[in-house]
Amino acid sequence: MLVSPSPLTIALRTAEERMSFKETTGPKAKPKQLLTQQSTVWTRKQNAVCVRRARKTYGPKSNQHIILDNLSMTVPKGVIYGLLGASGCGKTTLLSCIVGRRRLNSGEIWVLGGRPGSRGSGVPGPRIGYMPQELALYGEFTILETMMYFGWIAGMKTKDIEIKTDFLLNLLQLPDRDRTVKTLSGGQQRRVSMAATFLHEPELLILDEPTVGVDPVLRQSVWDYLVELTTLKGTTIIITTHYIDETKQATTIGLMRGGRFLAEESPAELLQRYHSDSLEDAFLKLSIVQNRFKRRRSSIISDVVAANAHAIPELRDTNIAIVSDACDNQSEISGEFGDNMSLANVNVPVIHPIVVDPIPPDDDVAFSWKDVLSLYKSHHMKALVWKNLLWVWRNVGVMCFIFGMPMLQIITFCLSIGKDPVGLSLAVVNNEFPGETLCSFNTSCVIEGFSCRFLHHLSNREYKLIPFENVSDANYAVKKGWAWASISIPPHFSQMVWDKVDQGKDANDTVLDGSEIDVRVDMSNQQIAILLNRDLLLSMRDFALDVASSCDVQMKLIESPVKFNYPIYGDVIPNFTDFAAPGVMLTIVFFLAVALTSVTMLLERNEGMFERCLVSGITGLEILSSHFITQFLIMFCQSAIVILFSIYVFDIKNNGSLFWVSLLILLCGTCGMCYGFVVSCVCDNERSATYVALGSFLPFVELCGIVWPAEGMHYALRKISLILPLTLSTESLRSMLSRGWDISRPSVYKGYISTSIWILFLMIVSILLIKFKKG
Repeated sequence: MLVSPSPLTIALRTAEERMSFKETTGPKAKPKQLLTQQSTVWTRKQNAVCVRRARKTYGPKSNQHIILDNLSMTVPKGVIYGLLGASGCGKTTLLSCIVGRRRLNSGEIWVLGGRPGSRGSGVPGPRIGYMPQELALYGEFTILETMMYFGWIAGMKTKDIEIKTDFLLNLLQLPDRDRTVKTLSGGQQRRVSMAATFLHEPELLILDEPTVGVDPVLRQSVWDYLVELTTLKGTTIIITTHYIDETKQATTIGLMRGGRFLAEESPAELLQRYHSDSLEDAFLKLSIVQNRFKRRRSSIISDVVAANAHAIPELRDTNIAIVSDACDNQSEISGEFGDNMSLANVNVPVIHPIVVDPIPPDDDVAFSWKDVLSLYKSHHMKALVWKNLLWVWRNVGVMCFIFGMPMLQIITFCLSIGKDPVGLSLAVVNNEFPGETLCSFNTSCVIEGFSCRFLHHLSNREYKLIPFENVSDANYAVKKGWAWASISIPPHFSQMVWDKVDQGKDANDTVLDGSEIDVRVDMSNQQIAILLNRDLLLSMRDFALDVASSCDVQMKLIESPVKFNYPIYGDVIPNFTDFAAPGVMLTIVFFLAVALTSVTMLLERNEGMFERCLVSGITGLEILSSHFITQFLIMFCQSAIVILFSIYVFDIKNNGSLFWVSLLILLCGTCGMCYGFVVSCVCDNERSATYVALGSFLPFVELCGIVWPAEGMHYALRKISLILPLTLSTESLRSMLSRGWDISRPSVYKGYISTSIWILFLMIVSILLIKFKKG
């Protein structure tokens, strides 16, 4: 099907080209004709890079910021293409689109015969060598280790990497290959980054500001090597630089300004055409012309609209200049005026139009299951896992955090949580023996010294008894915080207790009141108050049983009618440590995995390594999987430390299977890793990731039944609690440790199911965020 240009488009092009003809060549310039060519997929594949009508914007539709404005670009194979432009003109965005890291809003890009990101194109991949503006290197690695990493990613053999590394060290005048990158100067670090790009000799080299901070003599050596690569090996090189005159050695240069090209031709032609001594001067003249056309563009459009109102002659009778989108290496102009067309080439007054066929679609690559199997490449995974482990090993602080933190946390918990407080002070007023607390008493069946017997049993529970003369002083001591409770024993306490037992229901009020001990407790601390209440009752029970035993009285007459037998699960006196231990163990492993995973991923991304790896052909799934493998090994060690210290060192009760206990802890650690992946994908920096991790810690502890039973929560919160990652797993681990239940019990296997679902959900979210999140 033939497509004819609209009359408005023809008139607009005619007006612009006539104006450009007057501005750039003058009225006496000799007309020159160009033959249009048909633009096809085949012609575009013959170039190293072919960009057509590229448009890239950021921001909302109501206020879009245009980065690339209908830009076209042609880079033939085997040339050095210098991309020049001021900061912010869109150079880096254009390069990101070329290497397949960003997508255009509209337009086409062809790189090495294929569309970036399409199946079979090899872009991103080892066919491209990309040196970004940022350093994008690991400072803890040596030069050789850096080369090994990038060489393995490209599929090189270790021996070939070492040989090529020695050559590049000599070429770029780098120090010994065993020097760590962080000990090098800034210029040396840039040269190491350049060496990593040259290492595998790709078909297309893209160097973003490679010679910044490089000695002029060395800079010339680098350029000589680049020329050698293009002439001997046919490598195509795109280089951006701030040193404009430096690109005189380039085959072609593209002068970029405001998201458009001012010119795209050889340096010699630009200098000759504009009678300039330097490319910088030519760039200035082109910029002035561009500004002039911008001011006149609105008036041009008005003239075109007015002209369009009249009858327009038939196409065959009109002298119109049409610029095609052909990708021919010899005579194609990359774009239209005001976009990408060299302002030096707009002096084309008349060409008879040739209507061309529409561009055929790209070749469709049939789906193959090999594509699914090739999602993971062995040399990629080898390099990534090796890099992750080496980074951890080289960071002493990280190593201490990995192995020291779980040990410190579980030791701190076992030594500080769940033990009964000791040495608590009690204010005692013993009116039976004024001024005495630990008075002597007769252990036989004698009706005297009962108060001393009671206080003796109380002191055996490690309380500090402080004697007071009267009740007001004792209560004052409690108010001042000097004691936790005041105890007042009435006079004749021994006789009154005996009379109460002897008289029974016939005992009068004097006997009943005289056999009571008054206690006032500081209830501001609930745990201590509950402990005091328990110990006072137990001490009174022990005192009563002691007297009954010495007087040959039946024990059951003294004991409470409610008999508590030995518990089915747990101890007679429960231990809060055993209750809280399951939740604390899971929390330690979970949040250590969150912290390490999120920070590691963010550091790699913010230092540019993530981007560089993706351009090298590594997929986001491979990066995620490599971190999963590395973090799982680390988390396995952390889980082993937690289990070893809690169960075997501090004797946390374990009545279940050690295998199932360990498996559940590993699953929770894996869930924490996946949560860390999501945090690192959502957050843009380490600070925000820390806020998210710390902000989620307290709700997890409060709502997952770790320190308080979920049955005591508000009804709505109880429902929310059930879907959190640590709720069912905490109950599952508690059932195994305290009750000895196995995996067949619902309250046990629900923990495994819940954690597995969370792992799957978080992994899917992580993969989607890596694939689709901008930036």
